[in-house]
Parts: sequence; structure tokens; C-alpha cells
Amino acid sequence: MPDVTLHGYRGRMSGTGLIMERAEVTPPAHLAPFVAHYSGYRYEGLPPGTHHGLPSPYLTIVISLGAPTRTTVMPDPRQAPAEFAALLGGMHTRAALIEHDGSQYGVQLSLTPDGARSLLGMPAGELASTIVPLDGLAHTRMGELIERMGEAHSWPARFAILNEVLSRDLGRLPAPSAELGHAWRLLTSRGGRVRIDDLAREVGWSRRHLGERFTAEYGLSPKEAARVMRFERSKLLLTRRERPALAAVAAACGYYDQAHLAREWNSFIGCPPSVWLTGDDLPFIQDEEVEP
Repeated sequence: MPDVTLHGYRGRMSGTGLIMERAEVTPPAHLAPFVAHYSGYRYEGLPPGTHHGLPSPYLTIVISLGAPTRTTVMPDPRQAPAEFAALLGGMHTRAALIEHDGSQYGVQLSLTPDGARSLLGMPAGELASTIVPLDGLAHTRMGELIERMGEAHSWPARFAILNEVLSRDLGRLPAPSAELGHAWRLLTSRGGRVRIDDLAREVGWSRRHLGERFTAEYGLSPKEAARVMRFERSKLLLTRRERPALAAVAAACGYYDQAHLAREWNSFIGCPPSVWLTGDDLPFIQDEEVEP
């Protein structure tokens, strides 16, 4: 069984039976190029509310183990709200909005763009800014994965199923061209802090050709990808247990100043980070470990 770290609270607050739980595991080495991380979550007894599905440099799979995921605002406003027992979301530059009744229970996977090719048989660009039912993907083992995850009764068992099924599903589509792969790795290794002209020179293409090929492959332009990566970095810093000051986060992530950081957050999710930290109603679970 995978080594699972479990954080959170179980029935400890005023006898209410409140549960806030997050389970984390590192994917095995052979899956690491394709799956950045996966985690389990369980919330029960919270007030009904909403939270943001934030932009990130990953595709997102969510498999619900309880009520369906109810998405009321999609990254692409042309897509109607929907409920999903299991979903796949492409990379995007606008947050989704997810409504819940006080309970959420499921597993989330973050796929790299290479993972979209190898595990799903398609480039990430085909899923840009969309959310689709996971069980609608033909010629994959996602249906088996959903069924078996629903039958498992512990976090280690669920993550073991993920390791097994995903390992059998690798190799559906080869990696993109060396130039595209190099461009993506440069952006990710530098947290998006790369000038696009310099990126084009590094891979040996014109800026226009890079933009066309990159956007077709990933669903984001090089500039959008860089912005999303800086945003992701800022989110990770802001959710640390010892949170840096906003000005320090802005400097660390390549923003001109705190005002620039706030403008980017407003563009992506409709509010500055200070508001998100206090207003997103699913709490961060960082402090206590509980038994699986």
C-alpha cells in the first residue's frame, strides 16, 4: 500500500461531528512525469457554500466518493453549469466555482500535459478551459478507475488502485516535439519567469511559430502559461503554514509589486489574494495529523 499522510480533524469541534480531512501520497517514480500529485479530501458538517477551482499548470481529475461535484461557474462561461460524479478539467485562466452543501468527499489528481497524452491519448490543448465527464473518455480505463475507487474503503486502498490502473494505461500517445517539451520545461523550471522572446530563441523558433504550436498543444499561449505558473507559485506560498507577507510573495513570484499580484489574482479568480484567503469557504488543512 502507498505511504499516505493524513491531515485534519475528526469530530473534535464542540461535539458537532465535524470532519475536515486531507490525505496525500506521492505517485511512484514511473508515474511522476505524468501525475504531479494526488490527494484525497473529506469535509462533513461545514456550512453550505462555494469554493474556487483555481487555474494551475495541470489538468485536473476529480472523482467524487459522495455527492457529485456541482460546478456552477465554468472556466469557459459558454459551458453550462453541471454536476459530475467524476470530471476532467483542462488548463484554464479563469476559476471555476463549485457549490456544496457542507460535505465534499473525493480524490483529486493533477495530470501534467505529458500525462494527458500518455494516460488519456490526447494533447492537453483539446481540453482547454473545459470540464468533461471522466467516464465519457473512450479507449481509457477511467471507467474502471471510477468503479473501483467507489468500492475501496480506505485512502491507502484508493491510492493503490490509482497506481495500478494508471500504470496499465500509460503510453497512449507519445510526447510532443522536443521543442515544445523543452519550452514547457523551461517555463515550469523557472516558475513562469521567462520572457517569451527568450523562450522562442531558446527553442529555435520564431515567437509566432512558438505561440501557434504551443497553444495548440497545451491550450494556453506561452504568455498565459507563464502567468498561470506565477499564479500557482503565489498560491503555494500563500497557503503555507507560515505565510509570507503579500509583498514578499509578489517579489518571489516575479510580479512588479503587490498591486501587480492583486491584479493578476483579480484577473484569474475575480478577487485579490487577501479576499480569497478569508473568503474561500473550504479551509486549508495543514496543522494536525490524524490516523488513517
